Amino acid sequence: MYKFEVYKDKSGEFRFRFKASNGETMFLSEGYKAKASAISAIESIKKNTPGADIVDQTKAEA
Repeated sequence: MYKFEVYKDKSGEFRFRFKASNGETMFLSEGYKAKASAISAIESIKKNTPGADIVDQTKAEA
């Protein structure tokens, strides 16, 4: 099951990571001073990304 994990980093900021069902971390967040801000970011991702586009910014190889 996919999940978000909220944790406190070494500098005391709140961060979250998104984990796949196999336990692998797929992405990490920036640091937030308040835990509520990290939770709000998670809720925003969950609400606003179902139709997100993929933008490939790599240079096309010939």
